[in-house]
Amino acid sequence: QVQLVESGGGLVQAGDSLRLSCAASGRTFSSYGMGWFRQAPGKEREFVAAVVWTSGSTYYLNSVKGRFTISGDNAKNTVYLQMNSLKPEDTAVYYCAASTRSTVVSAPSTHRIYDYWGQGTQVTVSS
Repeated sequence: QVQLVESGGGLVQAGDSLRLSCAASGRTFSSYGMGWFRQAPGKEREFVAAVVWTSGSTYYLNSVKGRFTISGDNAKNTVYLQMNSLKPEDTAVYYCAASTRSTVVSAPSTHRIYDYWGQGTQVTVSS
């Protein structure tokens, strides 16, 4: 069985930074890409960022471009999300996900393309 475990969430003030981490454990698997999604209270889960290992390409939600950076280690199935200039609207539970499908390159923001999910880490940004 595969587990993804997120860490690094917390309570910060607007303008602060946080770095989220996600590490895989359990059964060995190869991922084609990994991503971050978030879900705020009363809202649907939304795509935040993704990295496709084969191309090295990264993808971002428009509202986080220039503020968030995704990076990681393909060999370790580890992914990070550096979040700068945080805003109250970034408050949400953040989930990491891993895809074992080569088609992730064509749909990196689609949650259905991801096979494994973490339990989430809370990020709260106060104004």
